Amino acid sequence: MIKLVVSTTKSMKNDVLSGLTVALALVPEAVAFAFVAGVHPLVGLYAAFMVGLITAVIGGRPGMISGATGALAVVMVSLVANHGVEYLFAAVVLMGVIQITMGWLRLGKFIRLVPYPVMLGFVNGLAIVIFLAQLSQFKVVGENGELVWMSGGALWILGGLVILTMAIIHYLPRFTKAIPASLAAIIVVTLLVTLLNLDTRTVGDMASIAGGLPEFSIPGVPFTLETLWIILPYSIIFAFIGLIESLLTMTLIDELTETRGRGNKECIGQGVANVTTGFFGGMGGCAMIGQSMINVNSGGRGRTSGIAAALFLLAFILFASGLIEMIPLAALIGVMFIVVVGTFEWSSFRILGKVPRSDAFVLILVSAVTVATDLAIAVIVGVIVSALVFAWDHAKHIFVESRIDENGSKIYALSGVLFFGSVHNFKNLFDVNNDPEDVVIDFARSRVADHSAIEAIDALAEKYVKAGKKLHLKHLSPECKDLLEKAGDLVEINVLEDPTYKVADDKLA
Repeated sequence: MIKLVVSTTKSMKNDVLSGLTVALALVPEAVAFAFVAGVHPLVGLYAAFMVGLITAVIGGRPGMISGATGALAVVMVSLVANHGVEYLFAAVVLMGVIQITMGWLRLGKFIRLVPYPVMLGFVNGLAIVIFLAQLSQFKVVGENGELVWMSGGALWILGGLVILTMAIIHYLPRFTKAIPASLAAIIVVTLLVTLLNLDTRTVGDMASIAGGLPEFSIPGVPFTLETLWIILPYSIIFAFIGLIESLLTMTLIDELTETRGRGNKECIGQGVANVTTGFFGGMGGCAMIGQSMINVNSGGRGRTSGIAAALFLLAFILFASGLIEMIPLAALIGVMFIVVVGTFEWSSFRILGKVPRSDAFVLILVSAVTVATDLAIAVIVGVIVSALVFAWDHAKHIFVESRIDENGSKIYALSGVLFFGSVHNFKNLFDVNNDPEDVVIDFARSRVADHSAIEAIDALAEKYVKAGKKLHLKHLSPECKDLLEKAGDLVEINVLEDPTYKVADDKLA
């Protein structure tokens, strides 16, 4: 009993301290994503607070951090630019409704269809995106108004503070784990910059984060069909991007913690969070892999860590904006660089030459598309390419063994799955002109998978009838029989029931 209390107290402490670390790192990201979307910084901060709090309470993955994300911000910018921020809030509400519906329909399970090479590409691409995002902090406005790389003392100070932050995070756990290394690094570097009066950019140089409590407000848009047609395409894209990023992040956290999240519950949690934030002036959001990695690596595993992060963020907005604005960006850059190192799957370099070339191609493709576009598109492209590779490979795995039985009938024993990818090879397996008058296709080692397969059988039956021969289908599985019998008017000729073609379905095993 005593051991249980001590363990629970330690977990609570880890969750709270980890939540504080995450909240500190959330501030500049939320502000940056708000700028990307073309909205006020508080719109991003309110989203980080509300989405983070609600998903932590009712989501399906304890320890996962959600908030405003870049993947959504880059899509939001055109809606805000063309129609205004109120349309964004309305789109976020509809986005949440779509996500709740998908969770209610239990569509979260389809994340299991994402192949492992796609997961590796997703993780590696995201690590590169996080890294490239930090490099923008090494640029300043030049004399001509364009961004140029830092040089001289400013670069040395920023680089030195980043390296110091990374060193503290790397080495401190060897001496003590009483405080999360990332939090300790942020505090030490902030004190160092303040005491030495070092000239380096801080959070306050990005924007002021001071504000009040978010207020309930119905989006100020006309409630007309025209408005619906404006926001619906954006809401669908927001919903899919948010769920893909959230469910993939959930899968990654599952592997790191050796536990299992609940995908459908997470869909509903994300949906409720976005409906709420849309009514309270937030830009919407989804799971954040970088912040989730910080949380897990800092010891945050329970729901308390996400709740603490959200509440600390709100406290910063209400009471401690001045202190938070003192934090050097260098400290937060160092934290994110450590996240990059921990997120990138370095083992993928080693396995590239050992896995099938198609898997290696998918891994590299998803990473590249992630960097060039966004995570959702990259994952969709990766799944499609993997599916096409699978279909191409299995299209070649259909063949027959033929023989003449004691009655003079020719038996074709079919092996493999008959589906859209294999129907071409299927048609070339039969010798209609030279076959005897009675032909049997034995499906004992095969199965009919889709409508393309039905059409292929129908076309083959027509060829045998035109040649004056009979075709029988034997040993169809119950699922195959149902598929063929239900075809009805989906095919020009029902190969099971049309007596003209004399095609029989042998019901005997």
